[in-house]
Amino acid sequence: MEVLLASKSPRRRQLLALIFDEFRSVTSDFNESTVKEQNPEELVKRLSYCKAKAVFGQRDQLVIGADTVVVSPENKVFGIPPDESAAYEMLQTLSGKKHRVMTGVTLLYQGEAVTFCSKTDVYFRPLEEEEIRDYIRSGEPFDKAGGYGIQGKAAVFVEKIDGDFYNVMGLPVTDLYMAVQRLVRQK
Repeated sequence: MEVLLASKSPRRRQLLALIFDEFRSVTSDFNESTVKEQNPEELVKRLSYCKAKAVFGQRDQLVIGADTVVVSPENKVFGIPPDESAAYEMLQTLSGKKHRVMTGVTLLYQGEAVTFCSKTDVYFRPLEEEEIRDYIRSGEPFDKAGGYGIQGKAAVFVEKIDGDFYNVMGLPVTDLYMAVQRLVRQK
């Protein structure tokens, strides 16, 4: 069975390597802006499906698509910040509050599609303005949903989490592993 990851994310590749010794990473050409779903959970599930479908080619492949967003306490969806101003706004909004990270995952295998959403609550301590600006200057926020990477310099912002740490990085390892086991075992 060939395993394809429909993602260019280096973090997702790193995490998928915890499950599979061999896989290929293929960038999906799916235009995410075409999905207009308002519900964050349905949004990440739909985007993960569309990404997986865009790279699916053969019945004997296992294709994995994923999409992660950060949902603010006000239920605003934060993707990847396009610029410094957006990154600042996101981090300021999350400062001192609990927010939710949602990752939608889709598996396509032998004519079956399995889609699910993993959720993790993340609690930020109150952040000083200069801390936020220093973090933005590091360049880390600009390829990460919500404008931060829990596995990087933003680790010092996090007081605690409730849920899967790896989900916050962009791929819920245990949920994915169990879904793959169920899907492949039934075939």
